[in-house]
Amino acid sequence: MLAICCMSLLIVSLDNTILNVALPSIQHDLHASVAGMQWTIDAYTLVLAALLMLAGSTADRLGRRRIFMIGLVVFAAGSLLCSLAPSLEWLVVFRMVQAVGGSMLNPVAMSIITNTFTEPRERARAIGAWGGVVGISMAAGPVIGGLLVQSVGWRSIFWINVPIGALALFLTLRYVPESRAPRPRRVDPIGQLLVIGLLGSLTYAIIEAPDAGWTSPEILAFVLVALASLAGLIGYERRRREPLIDLRFFHSAPFSGATVVAVCAFAALAGFLFINTLYLQNIRGLSALDAGLYMLPMAGMTLIFAPVSGRLVGSRGPRLPLLLAGTAMGASGLLFAAFHAQSTYPLMFTGYVLFGIGFGLVNAPITNTAVSGMPRAQAGVAAAVASTSRQIGQSLGVAVIGAVLASGAHAAATADAFLAAGRPAWWIIAGCGAAVLLLGALTTGRWARATAARTAVLFEDESQEVRTAGARS
Repeated sequence: MLAICCMSLLIVSLDNTILNVALPSIQHDLHASVAGMQWTIDAYTLVLAALLMLAGSTADRLGRRRIFMIGLVVFAAGSLLCSLAPSLEWLVVFRMVQAVGGSMLNPVAMSIITNTFTEPRERARAIGAWGGVVGISMAAGPVIGGLLVQSVGWRSIFWINVPIGALALFLTLRYVPESRAPRPRRVDPIGQLLVIGLLGSLTYAIIEAPDAGWTSPEILAFVLVALASLAGLIGYERRRREPLIDLRFFHSAPFSGATVVAVCAFAALAGFLFINTLYLQNIRGLSALDAGLYMLPMAGMTLIFAPVSGRLVGSRGPRLPLLLAGTAMGASGLLFAAFHAQSTYPLMFTGYVLFGIGFGLVNAPITNTAVSGMPRAQAGVAAAVASTSRQIGQSLGVAVIGAVLASGAHAAATADAFLAAGRPAWWIIAGCGAAVLLLGALTTGRWARATAARTAVLFEDESQEVRTAGARS
């Protein structure tokens, strides 16, 4: 079960890491701007973030194995379409098709993990193994992507998803039994549309603002749509009995902290990969393969420390991994922002190693903290919110870091211009690390655990009322 779930995460996360290495080749071949490259990433992560909750509830209603297999097929088909894209616009559209399939994979897989591994220590270790797959994809993605881009071309990076998806489909048919939630959540179409409006308009405003102007009517209109969608979402979801996003989850300080930590950590990761890919290939002139090899110290540390983090969470709780993660990620960003780490190889690779350690440590406590303390019936929903936060973080990371680069130097043709444009971006990444450190300290103590216990009681009381009403009827 764990291997099949990890395989679904592998094709989703491998796709992103391979794509980052291929961005300069795509930019050259399809004549894309910085904003165009941002959309090749964010079109995927936005759709994924918007549909994760819907996919999870649909799987509970129609069958988890069925939705999981449909997701594998759609993801593989979208990958093939991406490899045939004749223009940047079509590539963005086909990336959205991929995301529809990807949204059906991770929430179902995480629900299987959290309900299969019920003992807290075993669950933490399983989530650590799950997080280790991200490390594998980060280690293998740049090298495999570099080899494919250099030997065959950027279109070949999408082919690798097909055999992995086919193997996962076969194993799912053979080993995963069908299951449904005993009482599936109702569909919330209005909440779903409000989430799409919020994420889409906010990201569009951030990505397009450097070209259109931060005070242009177009950008201001999208900002207003985002604010209106947020206000509408909060007001509507508070009144709905079975909302898409149950705002009572956020009464739990550990859950709220895990959500914000996920946004910060994955924003830092997406920004880190985006800025380094452009720097290594466009400024240093490295090939796609060499750029991937340069990133191996970071990816290798993520691979090593993800399972270590799972064991630490299982034995000592989430506090220590979060504190260490925030410190390491913040120190990495600080090296590049204040000490010009790109200027020397020892400093640059030290920054890569520190970031890999930090990101490797942060993934397991995010999911474990989000689901711990919640009733098991709510674990899948809580994990889906955590997964959604990861995707939102990636979308915002690429949007904000790309906007900072575009605002600082539209061409950034020289190393000095690029480094000057990128310095504010590195300060943002350092700030994300500091936020992880602060939230890790604030939301893992005795007070925070007490809020989680009170939140769990809210859901247990509601479940008891539902069972009593059912017995009477």
